[in-house]
Amino acid sequence: MISPNTIQQILSRIDIIDVVGNFVKLKRRGSNYLGNCPFHHEKTPSFTVSPSKEIFKCFGCGKSGNTISFIMEHEKLSYVEALKWLANRYNVEVEETETSPEKKLAQQTSESLFIINQFAQQFYSHQLFETDEGRNIGLEYLKERGFNEDTIRKFGIGYAPEKRDVFVKEALHQQYNPELLQKAGLAVERQGQLVDNYRDRIVFPIHNNSGKVIGFGARLIKNNEKAPKYINTPENELYVKSKILYGTYFARHAIDKADECLLVEGYTDVTSLHQAGIENVVASGGTSLTQDQLRLIKKYTRNLTIIYDGDAAGVKAAMRGLDMALEESLNVKLVLIPDKEDPDSYVKKVGATAFRNFILHNKKDFILFQIEVSLKDAGTDANKKAAVVNQIAETLSKIDKTEDFTRQQDYIRQSSELLHVDETGFTNLVNKFIRNRISITENKIPFDEARSIEENARQAAENNYSDQTFNLLFKDDLQEREIARILLEHGYKKWDDSQLIAQHVLTEIPEEDLIDNEVIVKFIHTYKDVLADQIKPDKNYFLYHPDPVISTLAVSLAYFPYEESPHWKRELSQSTGYQKSLFEQDYKDFINSLRPENEEDLMSFLNMQKDTTNEEVESAINYLKLRKVKRLLLENQQDLEKASSGEQQTLFLTHVHLKQMEIELSRKLGSVVIK
Repeated sequence: MISPNTIQQILSRIDIIDVVGNFVKLKRRGSNYLGNCPFHHEKTPSFTVSPSKEIFKCFGCGKSGNTISFIMEHEKLSYVEALKWLANRYNVEVEETETSPEKKLAQQTSESLFIINQFAQQFYSHQLFETDEGRNIGLEYLKERGFNEDTIRKFGIGYAPEKRDVFVKEALHQQYNPELLQKAGLAVERQGQLVDNYRDRIVFPIHNNSGKVIGFGARLIKNNEKAPKYINTPENELYVKSKILYGTYFARHAIDKADECLLVEGYTDVTSLHQAGIENVVASGGTSLTQDQLRLIKKYTRNLTIIYDGDAAGVKAAMRGLDMALEESLNVKLVLIPDKEDPDSYVKKVGATAFRNFILHNKKDFILFQIEVSLKDAGTDANKKAAVVNQIAETLSKIDKTEDFTRQQDYIRQSSELLHVDETGFTNLVNKFIRNRISITENKIPFDEARSIEENARQAAENNYSDQTFNLLFKDDLQEREIARILLEHGYKKWDDSQLIAQHVLTEIPEEDLIDNEVIVKFIHTYKDVLADQIKPDKNYFLYHPDPVISTLAVSLAYFPYEESPHWKRELSQSTGYQKSLFEQDYKDFINSLRPENEEDLMSFLNMQKDTTNEEVESAINYLKLRKVKRLLLENQQDLEKASSGEQQTLFLTHVHLKQMEIELSRKLGSVVIK
């Protein structure tokens, strides 16, 4: 874990305009900044960044958050990864809390491998562009394949010389550890001597999501039946093949924007398509798709289009991983390249526009394509056809999430027609496979718990505690939300000489009695912990809280909607000395000119006139108490209607007491209560 001291250093140096401005073109509007939202397509800017509040908000799609959550969302990083990204940007040395010697050694090894890989990438790139051998052999080969220098440099492609120890000699001269060179797959031991692992090959660096080199794929240039066509980095602390898709770092924003990921097999397929301007593409490296790879795709989009060669091997490769893709709720389409071509050669043959059109008009639904191919293989053999029916039913049973029910039913209808089987019977077969899987699951986790875990995970992944989620959570809890906002905005201010506003509020409002919403209860418990630890409960502590529930609530509270108030109009009129008619016209013009980006200007102006924080706090407390009293009155009334004669006297006295409380609270708030 990153130490609290490091986190504090990062937070103290963060400049949200500097960070967001790296990805969004921002223009100043009043005290805030405005730009086109990076999370959805828009022509009219609605993405607002507040430097004073250190938060962003898109009034188009509803996305909001702080600097860390922006990096997490935009770069698809975890909380810890986002902190490290910011630490690197602001030159903050990351300290980790005490870890085991084994974990510390693994971290040191990972850091060393990153450094070695970076050195190796620069070495191979230098060999390609700056040496006679590299230019005459490696660069000439790449240009013959149709790659231009911009594409080669973009992907960091290099050349490994034919001589057996060119790289090793340079690496040892630079004092790199021989054991780590072997661990990174860059060197091997032959007859007691360390030699280069990659020789006479084009070297493709493989990057992680942050753009760091974690491994290499080296392609043989000359025909050699004894040598493998590709050599890949062996698995180590950085390179785990089942979790990697080639080109993700370069494709992530294009995938997000297009809401579709194109999946191909090879490195050259990716680079050729990028060169043609088709950038939402990654490669599996010719291996079977894994669940980790599918989840990596799902971080950016739910729409996956697999583009493979049209031969039998390509079809077989495309079929692998289908069930896992369905379990991840991905919408999978398939495109097979014709005429014994691959994506690399085909895009060069027909051009980018024709390639895009071909993909658009030749997408096949993955499951329906599987039926088509399987039935063709089965022919007239009844047993083989029965096996196909069972196989498709088992595949469809994997589509079992609640939100995918309609999709599953559509597949059952279409599949039963193509298979020429009764739809009801086919539905029963699909349900049988579902029951069998649930039965297996029950042996591991109780059924209700398993369903709960799945539903919680699904909601967390889909909503990521978005504004929409909070709007649903709080639609009936405005008074509770107002209490949370007051704690966030004013909690650390003084209520009087003896206590803070937060201490006064928390004394007046025991959350177990007055607060129902579990998110607000969690927020208040966190606030109490902060006070108990004698930490200043300022806004940033909650805006940058590692718990996404707390931080997202804090961000949503920071954008509290302010409205024109007749009371403030009177206050402003008296304090500024305007003549009534002149003031009303000026004030009207001022209000009409307001936009979301300068709400803060209005509040600053209003707050200069009169500090009413304590009155605001008391009002919020009393409104919450009044809501509770009204609820108790209603419940007491319902009990009175059902009570026996012996119970009615006690309930009537309770009613009188609650009514007196309601009248007193309403008097304080200026409300009218009908007796």
